[in-house]
Amino acid sequence: MTLNQKHLPFFIAVLLGIGIFIGSKLNTNSSSYFASTKNSSKQKLNKLIDYIKYGYVDPVDTDSIIENFIDTVLQNLDPHSSYISKQDLMSVTENMKGDFIGIGVQFYIYKDSIAVIRAIEGGPSFRAGIKAGDRILIADDDTLYGQNWSESKVIERLRGQKNSKVQLKIKREGVDSLRNFEIIRSEVPIKSVVASYMINSTLGYIKINRFAESTYLEFENNIEDLISKGALNLVLDLRNNSGGFLQIAMQIADEFLEDGKLILFTKNKTNKIDKSFATVKGRFEEAEVYVLINENSASASEIVAGALQDNDRGTIIGRRSFGKGLVQQEMDLGDGSAIRLTTSRYYTPTGRSIQRSYDKGSEAYYDDYYKRLENRAEDTLQWNALVDSLTFTTPKGKIVYGGGGIIPDVYVPYDANFNNDIVEYLKVSGIMDFFVFEYLDGQRAQYTALSEAEFLSDFEISEDFYQQFISNFSERMSLKKEEMHIYKNALKILLKSAFAKQFFGDNTAAKVMSTFDPMLQKTTDIEAALISN
Repeated sequence: MTLNQKHLPFFIAVLLGIGIFIGSKLNTNSSSYFASTKNSSKQKLNKLIDYIKYGYVDPVDTDSIIENFIDTVLQNLDPHSSYISKQDLMSVTENMKGDFIGIGVQFYIYKDSIAVIRAIEGGPSFRAGIKAGDRILIADDDTLYGQNWSESKVIERLRGQKNSKVQLKIKREGVDSLRNFEIIRSEVPIKSVVASYMINSTLGYIKINRFAESTYLEFENNIEDLISKGALNLVLDLRNNSGGFLQIAMQIADEFLEDGKLILFTKNKTNKIDKSFATVKGRFEEAEVYVLINENSASASEIVAGALQDNDRGTIIGRRSFGKGLVQQEMDLGDGSAIRLTTSRYYTPTGRSIQRSYDKGSEAYYDDYYKRLENRAEDTLQWNALVDSLTFTTPKGKIVYGGGGIIPDVYVPYDANFNNDIVEYLKVSGIMDFFVFEYLDGQRAQYTALSEAEFLSDFEISEDFYQQFISNFSERMSLKKEEMHIYKNALKILLKSAFAKQFFGDNTAAKVMSTFDPMLQKTTDIEAALISN
């Protein structure tokens, strides 16, 4: 794959767009919206479709026309109303539910076979003893190797009904005969709390990548674990979290707010206002909390950050968030597809809307975001401070800003050597993960005795391995090797993180990344200064 460097911000932006598309899912009974079927507009549309279907000179797929029409209409309403096809709805629903039914393996189609990257912790394959590097050769009577199967076809074959059985034949390195596994399909968790650990003896860290149905339960379990390890204060990392369920975001915010504190309010087209307040006693109502955000923190992430900021709770650290303050409801179209329609706006407790303007249309709206990615030297504090009409005041007299995302209390600019198009692309593209997988294939055994503590303290990326990767990557991206030199430290950390993910999982990978994280460094500096005072 060759990708021009100038297209990298667009690639990253597309990933955020996908996340926002998946997020903001609120179910509703939509029948009331369509109570009246006899009006001139609907009759016009029905006649138009019939004229095209029966009278147009060439054969036409009217279903495709209708889908395109729906999509166009929604795009012209606002940037976040969207159409979800029948094909996409299942995967979106699974992602937001927080689990799926299957055998629970991450895999590559590698050298014409199904190579296991890792068995998902808590899933049926993990419990059965399937390991990284295993080759799945046969599933029941289906031969999976040498068949040129697509990834989607493999997924379809390995998934199935809950409690159904599949007989797998596995080739394992160093074992001559094939191994037989009977896997009973069951729920496989899709974690939304992707990292949770102690930064030091009193400061815990939690990273949430989306707000799914399972997120609050995951959050509770991890909070209890951190408290048991001595956590008194907490870092809540919402960077690159594009949103999800509104109710789940409110539950998370409730953990940090006293009973009766306003979390947010929404306003619909009739100006009906619905207010949501903190209720139960949270575990960190009196503790210090540090919320990390960036330009890819959107929707439900901004609800949490805005609720805490407006109630003078904690410290928001990072860069201006995305700026999505619209609430969507999911409405079934009756054929397995659905729409997400914007039905209200949400406001933070001080009354500010953090929705960016889309008066110039969706294209200009996202162009503004792309420009932010390209101009990463932007000082977001200055950007909003110029707009006096968008200032609001918290109960303790702090000035906060509306009209374009959450402005952090402590601004952390990009580190040019660690946050740039090339490095950001490598973080999300999976190129490093695959390169490490290829390297490990056939020689995993030499690392099996390595503990997490030993890996974090002693494992280093050798210069030879680094140069191998640079040669491979620069060739694929049409870059000069010399251009990569300034990113060397960052790339070595990313490579170590890729090893950590395959050896131990996402949590260890996050620990590796924390060693070169300006926002976390700023957080620990603030925490240390607070303790010393």
